[in-house]
Amino acid sequence: MLEKLAPPLQAGVPAIVKPATATCYVTELAVRLMLDSGILPAGALQLVSGGLGDMLDHLTMQDIVSFTGSAQTALMLRKNPVILENSIRFVAEQDSLNASILGPDATPGTPEFDLFIKEVSREMTTKAGQKCTAVRRIITPEAQSEAVIEALSARLSKVQIGDPRLEATRMGALVSGSQKRDVLEKAAIIATEATRVYGDPDAFTVVGAAADKGAFVPPMLFHCENPDAAQRVHDTEAFGPVSTVMGYRDLEHAVTLANRGEGSLVASCITNDAEVAREVALGAGAYHGRIYFNNRTSMQESTGHGSPLPHMVHGGPGRAGGGEELGGIRGVKHYMQRTAIQGSPDILAAIGEQWVPGGTEIPAPAHPFTRKYGELALGETLNSPSRIVTLDDIEHFATFTGDTFYAHMDDAAAKRNPFFPGRVAHGYLLLSFAAGLFVDPNEGPVLANTGLDNLRFMKPVSAGDSIKVRLSVKKKTPRNDDYGEVRWHVTLTNQDDEKVAEYELLTMNAF
Repeated sequence: MLEKLAPPLQAGVPAIVKPATATCYVTELAVRLMLDSGILPAGALQLVSGGLGDMLDHLTMQDIVSFTGSAQTALMLRKNPVILENSIRFVAEQDSLNASILGPDATPGTPEFDLFIKEVSREMTTKAGQKCTAVRRIITPEAQSEAVIEALSARLSKVQIGDPRLEATRMGALVSGSQKRDVLEKAAIIATEATRVYGDPDAFTVVGAAADKGAFVPPMLFHCENPDAAQRVHDTEAFGPVSTVMGYRDLEHAVTLANRGEGSLVASCITNDAEVAREVALGAGAYHGRIYFNNRTSMQESTGHGSPLPHMVHGGPGRAGGGEELGGIRGVKHYMQRTAIQGSPDILAAIGEQWVPGGTEIPAPAHPFTRKYGELALGETLNSPSRIVTLDDIEHFATFTGDTFYAHMDDAAAKRNPFFPGRVAHGYLLLSFAAGLFVDPNEGPVLANTGLDNLRFMKPVSAGDSIKVRLSVKKKTPRNDDYGEVRWHVTLTNQDDEKVAEYELLTMNAF
């Protein structure tokens, strides 16, 4: 809930939370804590537990529905007539048959093989396998299937099941008795095409709790010997600690098996071979929202198969729902209307609170570098005097910096270049001259130059040409109580008023 709630609140959109009925008591407590804290505006967060009634019938085109859960429930919600008639945005992150591929190079004894066993075991047992990103299909080279089953079974045998309050417990119960029944029913379906090679739901040890009373199931590992002929292992998800090993003949076969899930949130590949990674990425990319690679180099810093980062797509096509990761800035944009605005530069500047090139230039009452953040107006502009660029300038800059590229030093070679009329000035020499033309040398409210954005060189400058600068306040962004960021639009023109360079300068200005 917290992951999905953050983006609408950051976008300034109030949210109504509807948890799964089986876990609504946990959600209610979390929501109560947030409301009692007083950090949210009134009405920003509301909770509905149990049935929704006719709530969806009251949605309008300004609403959005974000859903996490089963593909079956998502389909039922998508078909609501009000959602269809009003083209209401519907974002679904659905449980999927995520796969993990063991690269052909990752044989027993390699760091990658050990990493693969560790990753799969963790994904099977974390939250008792109740994760939308959990590994449901384990795709290994046929020659390594037995080794994977043996190693994975050995690791799973060390997972203590029981009361999560006990320090030694590594896996707790499923969320409810009904969820346990569902997992066992789905496991039975998978068993029609695969053999259970580890984990017996009728005989396993639970520490600190009663196995017959709690919703406990052991990790269950299946082996499908003929994944090409099978169907249930590719379309049936037991939403618990259940996964199926299947062998592949070659890498193309592995990709085909991974794609048989018809869309997943994530597929992973453990390999130290860059060409294997490339083939998997190109072959499987269209079927998975995120493809995660790991090996001996990245294993110490990797976030893991089931841990997407906010800027990743994550949400996958097809069965996975066709949505995107709902965290980070990507998620925030789902809750914001995108509207194209047309108008004159001054109109666009007024609407967007950002000066647009071509807009009205406001003559600066004093040098802009002498004016504090709050005194600067959007569009306030300084037009500098001209400066002639000489051959001595070019040669001195080349000697001083060591940049003796032929276009600056060899006239004949420069003329053979279709872009240059002969020797030309260094682009960074022009930037340096530009700074000299627009800065004020005295101590003032400009605290620091923090960077340049969108730098482009449009036309070469030769010895004897002159340049001048137009410096305009483009955008202002407060940063703290002491200073704000000023984004300046900088244009360099020559003696014929032709643009030779353009960029945006960032400074920190005191209030």
